[in-house]
Amino acid sequence: MTSLWEPLLALPPVPVPDHMKAAVLVPLYEDGGRLRVVLTRRPDHMPTHPGDVVFPGGMVEDGDDGPVDTAMREACEEIGLPRDNVVEILGGLQPTHTRSAEMLIVPVVARIERPPSYTPEPAEVESIIEPAIDELLPDANWRTSEWAAGRTMWFYEFPEGVLWGATAFMVRELLSYFR
Repeated sequence: MTSLWEPLLALPPVPVPDHMKAAVLVPLYEDGGRLRVVLTRRPDHMPTHPGDVVFPGGMVEDGDDGPVDTAMREACEEIGLPRDNVVEILGGLQPTHTRSAEMLIVPVVARIERPPSYTPEPAEVESIIEPAIDELLPDANWRTSEWAAGRTMWFYEFPEGVLWGATAFMVRELLSYFR
C-alpha cells in the first residue's frame, strides 16, 4: 500500500450499531498516483432521493451479517462490484442519520481493485462518478447553505448531479483524514 493510503490508517473500525438500517460502501482505488472514490447517481424515477449522487449501498436485508456484508452486497447489486475486488476494509466513518428517512447509515471504507468495467443496475444507478480525492478537498469547490438550527449543508456539483445531504456529510468526514 502506497503513502496515498496512509491517512486512512487512522480510520476507526466499522461500527455495528444495534439500530442500523442501512450501510454504504465507500470504495477507493489508486489511479495514476491519485486516490479516487466511487459514487453513483440515482435515476430520476427513484421514489427516494431521485437524481442524488450517493455511495453504493442500501437497506439491511435478512441474512446480512453486519454493515460490511450489507455494504458489499449492495455494491455488488448496484454497480456490479464483485466481493473479490474489495482488497481491504479500511474502517468506518461515523454512522449518519438521514433527515428525510430518519434512518441510520453505516459507511464502510474499502480499498478496491478497480474492476475493468462496472455493471450498473439501471433501476438503481444512472451513472458512476469517480472523482479524485484531491479534487474534492478544496472547500472552494463546494458550496454551502444554512439550514434549520444553524446547520450548514454542503453541496458539490458534478456534471451528472449534486452531492449533498448525508452523502456529503460522509464525504466531508472522509476528506478530513487528508487535511
